[in-house]
Amino acid sequence: MGRTKPSIQPRRKSSTLHYQTFPTKPPTSRGRPLSDTASPHHGSESDDVHHESPLPTKQLAVLAVIALAEQTAFNSISPYLPEMAKSFPEVKEGKMGLYVGLIASSFALAQFATNFFWGTLSDRVGRKPVILIGTLLTMACFVAFGFCRTLWQAVVVQMLMGFVNGNAGVVSTCLGEITDRSNQSKAFTYLPVVYGIGGITGPLVGGVLVFYNNPFRPGEKNPYPYVLPNLFSAIVLAIDLVICMFFLEESLEEARDMPPLGKRVGNLFTWLWQFTSSTRPTYIRRLVARRKAASHHHDTDNHLDGVQEEDEDEDEDEDDDEDSEDSAPTLFPRASSDTLTKRQIFNYDTILLLVTYTIFQLANISYNSLYPIFAEEQPPTGRGLHPKAVGLSLAFAGLITILFQIGIYGKLREKIGNRVTYRASLAAFVMAFLLMPWVGYQKSVPYWGIGTGKGWLWTELGIILVIKTVASVGGLTSALLLITNSAPNHNVLGTLNGLAQTLSAAGRAAGPFISGSLFTASTKIDTKGEALAFGIFAGVSFLGFLLSFGIRGEYLEAEGWSESDEEEDDDEEADTSGEGESSNEGTSLLRK
Repeated sequence: MGRTKPSIQPRRKSSTLHYQTFPTKPPTSRGRPLSDTASPHHGSESDDVHHESPLPTKQLAVLAVIALAEQTAFNSISPYLPEMAKSFPEVKEGKMGLYVGLIASSFALAQFATNFFWGTLSDRVGRKPVILIGTLLTMACFVAFGFCRTLWQAVVVQMLMGFVNGNAGVVSTCLGEITDRSNQSKAFTYLPVVYGIGGITGPLVGGVLVFYNNPFRPGEKNPYPYVLPNLFSAIVLAIDLVICMFFLEESLEEARDMPPLGKRVGNLFTWLWQFTSSTRPTYIRRLVARRKAASHHHDTDNHLDGVQEEDEDEDEDEDDDEDSEDSAPTLFPRASSDTLTKRQIFNYDTILLLVTYTIFQLANISYNSLYPIFAEEQPPTGRGLHPKAVGLSLAFAGLITILFQIGIYGKLREKIGNRVTYRASLAAFVMAFLLMPWVGYQKSVPYWGIGTGKGWLWTELGIILVIKTVASVGGLTSALLLITNSAPNHNVLGTLNGLAQTLSAAGRAAGPFISGSLFTASTKIDTKGEALAFGIFAGVSFLGFLLSFGIRGEYLEAEGWSESDEEEDDDEEADTSGEGESSNEGTSLLRK
C-alpha cells in the first residue's frame, strides 16, 4: 500500500527577502507532504506542491542581455581563428591546430587564474560592480584583438581577456539569488537558451564580417581582415554595459546597504591616498577606537568604577567616527553572521559535481576547438570547408538546439530530474565525439546512389552537431542548477560558482591545446588519423559519465520533484523499521 512522503527541504538559504521558499523540517524520506499539517503554509496539499514564486522578469531580461552579448562576442572568434592563426608569420605549415589551441587555451588559462578571485570579490563588493568591470575591460580587449598581426599579440590579448572577465560565474550567481527552488528550473532553462542564441549570432558575426580583401580598394589585400567582427563585438558589449549600469539591480543583500557605486569608487581612492600619504589614516584610527572600546567594555564588567571612564571613551570614539565619516572608505559589505565549515560547503556531491563539470567543460571546449580545425583542414584528415560554411553550420545547429531546449528538454528535465539529464548530456558527448571522424567527404560516393557526397556530408554534420549542441546547452542547464542547489547559503554562492568556473577554466585551458596538438599529430597518420583526437576525448567524456552516477543528493533537485513510483516504493520498504528511518535521516543530515 503506497503512501506519499514529505517534500525535500530547501538546502540553500537565501540572503534576499524576495522569492524566498518556506522553511520546512528536514525530511526522513522523499516525496510529497503527508497531509496539510506537514506543510508550513496554509492551504491544500495541491496548492503546496504547485506553489511557484513569480519570476523576476526584468532582472532575468537584463541577465539575458549580459549572457547574449558575451556569448555573441566570444563565439565570433572560433570561425576565423584557424585562418587567423595561419596568417601569423610564426605559424609553420601543418601546425595550425597546435597554435589555434595555444591561442584558445591562453584565454581559459587566464580565467583559471582569476575566476575564483572574481567570484569571491562579488561576495564582498556585490555582483554589479564585478559585472561592470568585466564588461568594460573585455570590450577593450576585443578592440585590441582585431588588430593582432602576430602570434604573441594574439596570445597576450586573449590572456588579458581571460584575466578581466569572470562574468559567467557571477551571472549564474545572480540567477541563483533572484530565484528559488520553485521557479529556478524555468529561469535556468532560458539562460542556456540565450547561450544557444549566442552560439548562432557569434559564428555568424565571425564568419560573415571577415573581409580578406579591402572592401574600399578592390584587388588589394586587407591588412586587418578581422577588425570588423571584433569592433562589432565591442559595440555589442558597450550596449550591454549601458544596460547594466541603468537596469541591473544588486542581488547580494549585504551590498544593498552600502553607499552607491560612485561613492565606493571615491572611497577606494581615499583609502589609497590615506594608505600612501597619511601616518595615521582615519580607518586605522577607527579600528583602534573600536578595539579600545571593546577592551574597555570588558574591563567595566569587572570594575564598578569604570562607568564614567567608559562614557568618556565612547564620546571620544563617536567624535572620531564623525570626523572620519566622509573619508572613511566603505568598500566591503558587513559580513554575514552565518559561518560555514569547508565540510558543509564541499561535501561528497559537491566535489563530484565540480570534477564532472570540469570534464564537461573540457569536452565542450575541445569539441568547439576541434570542429573548425577538422572542418577546414584539407582531406584526408579534414573536410576542406570554408570558414563561412563552418559558421553557418554552427548557427544551424544552435537554432535547432534552441527549439529543442524550449520545447522538449525543459519538460524532459522536469520529469527525470537534473542529475539524469546531466548524465545523459555527458553520454551524448561520447556519441558526438565517436561519430565525427566518420563523416564523409564532399567528393565521396553517395550512399545507395542517392544525392551527392556534399549533401551527405552536410546531413551527417548537421545530425552530429545537433547531438553535440543539445548535450552542451542542455547539460549546462542541469549543471548550473546542480551547482546552485549544492550551495548551502547565498553568502557562499558567488565563491562556489567562482570555483566551478575556475575548474571549468582549467578544462577549457587544457582542451584546445591538447586537442590542437592531437589533431596536428593526427595529420601524420594516413588512415583515419582524425579519429585519434576525437576518440581520446570520447574516452574522457565517458569517464565523466561514469563519475556522474555518484551524484545522488536529493536536495540537488527542484522543489516538488520526486522519484518515480517504483523508487518510492523501494524507499518505503527500506523505511519500514524505525531503525532504517533513523539511518536515512542521519544520512540526509550528513549530506547537508
